[in-house]
Amino acid sequence: MNRRKMLIVTAASALVAPAATGFHAGAARAQAQEIFPDDRILGPADAPITIIEYSSLTCPHCATFHAEAWPEIKETWIAEGTARLVFRHFPLDAMALRAAAVADCIEGERFFGFLDLLFKSQKRWAKSNPPLKVLGQMARLAGMSQEKFDACVNDEAQMDRILERRQDGMRTYDVKSTPTLIINGRKVEGTRDFDYYEKIFKEIVPES
Repeated sequence: MNRRKMLIVTAASALVAPAATGFHAGAARAQAQEIFPDDRILGPADAPITIIEYSSLTCPHCATFHAEAWPEIKETWIAEGTARLVFRHFPLDAMALRAAAVADCIEGERFFGFLDLLFKSQKRWAKSNPPLKVLGQMARLAGMSQEKFDACVNDEAQMDRILERRQDGMRTYDVKSTPTLIINGRKVEGTRDFDYYEKIFKEIVPES
């Protein structure tokens, strides 16, 4: 399946998937979440809770998660070392794919700062005309030169790797829509408030 068809199929699946279907135990996967060498991770490696987030940078529900629940998760469970976030792109359209390729050019924890910037300003760049021009402005705010932006936004090999990882999410966790969080093997689809996620965390680490 070529890249265009992969994006169309995934976007169609996202449209028919429920906005939020709760969570259930991932069969035989509770403590066996694979971490890839190029995963972007925030939080300690020995944290008892691993949150794998599959998000599309053009997804409004993902922007809502990052504006509402994520800051509290980061300031409490991540900051205290009880949880770690593994972020994985799950682009639903060509613009999200190119934005993901640009984000992946940013090193270290600055990557997560750039994600926050993209989600906060999503309506500005994702709906602009032309969107790549405004995305480039966002990248320059993050310290990226125009030359590097041009190389990253057109990096075909990186975009192929992003789509391969998205396919892995579909195979391994049956990810169909965004945002989808895999919390120690449990799948949570859609956007929920902080209290909902914290209840799951406390079931995993009761003493916290």
